[in-house]
Amino acid sequence: MKQDTTPARVRKVDAVDRRILTVLQRDASITLAALAKQVHLSQTPCWKRIQRLEADGVITGRVALVSPERIGLGLTVFVSIETSDHSKEWLDGFATSISALPEVMDVYRMAGDVDYMLRVVVADMGAYDTFYKRLIETVPLKNVTSRFAMERIKSSTAYPVPGPSEPRAGARASA
Repeated sequence: MKQDTTPARVRKVDAVDRRILTVLQRDASITLAALAKQVHLSQTPCWKRIQRLEADGVITGRVALVSPERIGLGLTVFVSIETSDHSKEWLDGFATSISALPEVMDVYRMAGDVDYMLRVVVADMGAYDTFYKRLIETVPLKNVTSRFAMERIKSSTAYPVPGPSEPRAGARASA
């Protein structure tokens, strides 16, 4: 659950790597032959690039994307959490507790008026009430606010892959 916050070594990706990443994010089940053709490589160099991207931690896994509605998970809830305790012990307990709740899809530590934001997916309001009762028993919480999504307008798992002329987040412009 806990995301590594140490500065990651940014790996330079060339135009071919960017094309590979773009295609694989759209469809990780594509055959090597079809991918190689799309990125204008033969299969062996294409495969070696994929292996290098995996070894360097750029590609972190391959998954099947599931429609939550088709498996009975029709309610998405954004849960804002405020805490009075910001100690390491509290955070460790919170991280352990949240990791044990399968309904929690994402957890972010926030700047601003809330401390944490969760994206929770459940079947319905009754299932959310059950989840909420388990959540508030985990560790002491100051305030929990739930916002219910009425409609998902956009959802993507594909990150935009910046090109060489596009600055990366946190990159300084050269003078």
